[in-house]
Amino acid sequence: MSHSEHHTERNSLAYSIEKNVEVYTQKCYQCGKCSAGCPVAEDMDFPPSMIMRLLQTEDLANDDKILRSHSIWLCVTCEMCLSRCPMEIDIPSMMDYLRQRSRSEKKVNKKAKNIIAFHKAFLNSIKYTGRLFELGLILDYKRQSLNLMQDVALAPKMISRGKLHFIPFIIKGKNQMARIFKKTSN
Repeated sequence: MSHSEHHTERNSLAYSIEKNVEVYTQKCYQCGKCSAGCPVAEDMDFPPSMIMRLLQTEDLANDDKILRSHSIWLCVTCEMCLSRCPMEIDIPSMMDYLRQRSRSEKKVNKKAKNIIAFHKAFLNSIKYTGRLFELGLILDYKRQSLNLMQDVALAPKMISRGKLHFIPFIIKGKNQMARIFKKTSN
């Protein structure tokens, strides 16, 4: 079935994905190769093939289940699903979009708290130094997640091996980086 043969409901999440990410969920014929190859499918509440099926129903209750799921936050965008898909459906790009929608609609799964804290800490590190500052990332993550003691025993080894630096390296084009963040921030 070509995309032109299927009419997607305008108020559905599938339609929004088509318009914003150009991923056509109706192309999926449920072969399951995406879920079989996904390294984190076992931990997901809905593996990738089930996410695709729920989207295909174009049911608002199913759309809500997806946006509230833990699955969209567990996707590591490794692209294994995309490389295995006979229809070349870009599930990783779709998952990125679903995470954005989940946050904008305030439907984030409670289990994703630490994942979001890590993403924020990572982006803050890039925003303020222009590149990753590992110690800053760790401290910011711990501040946001309140996992203060997690992996603390690793710190002395990492410092002694030169893996954690106390002073960040700041890139020359930091102002350009700041402009990029300003243009893309919500």
